[in-house]
Amino acid sequence: MILVSSCLAGMKVRYNGTDCLENSLKELLDSGRAVAVCPELLGGFSTPREPAEISGGTGADVLDGNARVIDRSGNDVTGMYLEGARITLETARKCSASIVVLKQNSPSCGSTLIYNGDFAGVKIAGEGVTAALLRRNGIRVISEQELPERLEELLQL
Repeated sequence: MILVSSCLAGMKVRYNGTDCLENSLKELLDSGRAVAVCPELLGGFSTPREPAEISGGTGADVLDGNARVIDRSGNDVTGMYLEGARITLETARKCSASIVVLKQNSPSCGSTLIYNGDFAGVKIAGEGVTAALLRRNGIRVISEQELPERLEELLQL
């Protein structure tokens, strides 16, 4: 089974109420070969919501208690990101997901890039909270940007 970010499956769950539809992932979902999750909604957020960024590090640093997730108004929303990551991990385990496709740049789902915490549109190398937790638990995580090279593999799962 494949787990995919809900926004990539065409669901309007991003912070601003939009999606980032990747048709190939929607097809996998529609055919029953994928399950959609939104770690932020699972953590208790609603749509729309204020954008948030990791301050002081990456998702791994958040898991270790050395960085926080802060929304644009300055509210610490770390707990909700941790809860969403935990529930996403449970979901991945329950459906025996062999790979998870997450939305790049997100403080939750980014797999190689996230915003730097200054709300200035600057990206840094790093992963979001959910991506970091999944990887720590041995689950393979890729971004939608890797789909062209990985699509054939995903179709075989």
